[in-house]
Amino acid sequence: MSSAEEHDYAASIARALESQDESLRLRAALAAGTHPHPSLVEPLVRRCGVEPDFFVRENLSWALTRLPADDVLPRLQRELTSKNLFARTQAVHTLSKIGDRRAWPWITADLLHDPDDDLARTAWRAAAALVPDDEVSALAGELVKELGRGDDGVRMALSVALLGLGEPAVTPVLAAMKSPESAVAEHARATELMRTRPDLTFAGALEEAKRIIAMGGATG
Repeated sequence: MSSAEEHDYAASIARALESQDESLRLRAALAAGTHPHPSLVEPLVRRCGVEPDFFVRENLSWALTRLPADDVLPRLQRELTSKNLFARTQAVHTLSKIGDRRAWPWITADLLHDPDDDLARTAWRAAAALVPDDEVSALAGELVKELGRGDDGVRMALSVALLGLGEPAVTPVLAAMKSPESAVAEHARATELMRTRPDLTFAGALEEAKRIIAMGGATG
């Protein structure tokens, strides 16, 4: 493409991303990923923060992964300070998809412990994907503080993140199994059961954990 054609292409994609027609927005996101152009970083990130449709959002994030990380990462870092909760959540989600460990310092304790469940569990997933080897134990220590939080979907997300950390998460999870708070102890035991019995679903592991605790902590 000539410079003029590239400009027209990027401008047409940016306009389509603002359409009221979600099918047009989806096609635009797909086109942006299929034919990536650096000038699309801003409209893609901006749309991520307001897009109501899940499939469109996923393709917006995918399109951003197709662009140079050096262009995308600084823009996503700025998005993490947005007053728009949804925009912050989508920025963290996209960082997890990109998988560039330069973003690790941006997954702060404030994000891991954010009161919003969607943002927090998105941060758990991103942290598990981005954490450097020498920070895994410290991350495990932060994540176990969230055991017992939220509904089953939130708890499953935390268990998956902890299991993804491997051996460094085992000791803090075992310690949490002794918590006097029943929700914490049950969640920790369910996480350990999933590690030792990978055939168990989270729901099955949680039911088993409750049964074991009701029987006084016996393992049988």
